Amino acid sequence: MAELTLTNVTVNIPVGTEVKTLLQDVNLTVAKGEFVTVLGNNGAGKSTLFNAITGDMPVSGGTITLADQTLNGKRPEQRARHIARVFQDPKMGTAPRMTVAENLLLASHRGQRLTLRSRGMTASKAALKTLAAKTGNGLADALDKPTEQLSGGQRQALSLLMATMRKPDLLLLDEHTAALDPHTSQAIMQLTNEIVSDQQLTCLMITHQVEDALRYGNRLIVLDAGKIVADFDQAKKAAMSRDDVLAFFS
Repeated sequence: MAELTLTNVTVNIPVGTEVKTLLQDVNLTVAKGEFVTVLGNNGAGKSTLFNAITGDMPVSGGTITLADQTLNGKRPEQRARHIARVFQDPKMGTAPRMTVAENLLLASHRGQRLTLRSRGMTASKAALKTLAAKTGNGLADALDKPTEQLSGGQRQALSLLMATMRKPDLLLLDEHTAALDPHTSQAIMQLTNEIVSDQQLTCLMITHQVEDALRYGNRLIVLDAGKIVADFDQAKKAAMSRDDVLAFFS
């Protein structure tokens, strides 16, 4: 069953007196529970693809559906009830002056109507500590620390937890390890894989790391000049080498 479908999606933007095409007639169907890695050179259309899905960039043509709902015409905040996104910058997914626990508690109500009620911090603290302990990077011992005092790896791990506390229909990972050192990047990738697998999330992940694109996920797509130029299922991806992938960028 398809969870996400893009049909002939095109994104054009004005550049001076001309029109530049960022996505051109993109067709993509992602099944529920698929973990798709997305590769492409700078300017290939990867972030534009995500922005079109989230509504941060209007489409010029085509349709986007998620969980049988047409997203065309829906505002980004409406789509955010169903779509979670983790960005490259660890600072973008958290509130800096709020504590780790406060950020997690806020994320636990994502998509719900806000009402005047007790936030329930005391009752939730034990569960939040257990959740934070899954990161294995000391986040569980920093529940009362302002998020701005965390390391980049801790903050990105927190962003990932926040994005997936309430299971989204779609998780978008926008180069979410690119700003981290290699050791921390791999720790975040392992955490990502565990969360996506355990929750059976439908996920698209942009990465520039060929090794991660091959190691994680059960499908690989390659974008170039606003088009999907290659689409490998799990069996084909498993048979690919690093050199096979790099051939697309030579």
